[in-house]
Amino acid sequence: MKRRLWHALQQLVRFGWQQALSCVFPVVIFASLALTQLIPLPWLPRYDWLLVICLAMQVWMLRSGLETRDELKVITVFHLIGLALELFKVHMGSWSYPEEGWTKVNGVPLYSGFMYASVASYLCQAWRRLKVELVRWPPLWLVTPLAASIYLNFFTHHYWVDIRWWLSALVLIVFWRTWVTYEVGRHRYRMPLVLSFLLIGFFIWIAENVATFFSAWEYPNQSDTWRLVHVGKVSSWFLLVIVSFLIVATLKQIKEQRPEVGKDSRNSTSPEF
Repeated sequence: MKRRLWHALQQLVRFGWQQALSCVFPVVIFASLALTQLIPLPWLPRYDWLLVICLAMQVWMLRSGLETRDELKVITVFHLIGLALELFKVHMGSWSYPEEGWTKVNGVPLYSGFMYASVASYLCQAWRRLKVELVRWPPLWLVTPLAASIYLNFFTHHYWVDIRWWLSALVLIVFWRTWVTYEVGRHRYRMPLVLSFLLIGFFIWIAENVATFFSAWEYPNQSDTWRLVHVGKVSSWFLLVIVSFLIVATLKQIKEQRPEVGKDSRNSTSPEF
């Protein structure tokens, strides 16, 4: 029993360490939010400094080999997807960025896209570090319209019925038999894919509370004083994580079906996607 407990503790520490390494980009963003809130930096508004820090971090991760070029492409896609969502949501009054900044477009600071990109960075790095594999992954003709519907609902629910719960039910149906396997210390483990979506969404909700506490953005009920983000936001992050995961998984499958690209990647200095 002692051996089993000790082994379980070792595996938990190994798993936590790999997760921490995969969260380098998000950690830098949160540290920057706290630093710029506590210590005002000269010359530029806070939002602009956050953009500079995010850009510098992105360049460093690529040049250091911590991030591959293929991963950078995926992260850039998420930056654009997130920025489009931010522009729409701020316009609709869902939340706001009250501080001044030179790099704000229609009320949205450009650094905000990196908060979405950091989620993609985590997914890509955790996938590579934990050697993630998918079991019984549904066909592309099911995955693509589901991901598109989830993303579009973030926009259309302002004008039409919010179908997030119907979409959540569809996720359960489509991925009911899908498992994700991962490796920790030469041992492979597995969990239902839907459970991993929920866990990641929950921890992003916790991170969202930290971000709003440091004034990364604010919801209407936080304009006077900081309040805990409504727990219902977990469902939004749950669905957004699904979109992120589906895009990453689909791109990886496409790359695996092109062996000549994989061969070229192995001959390059950058590790494979």
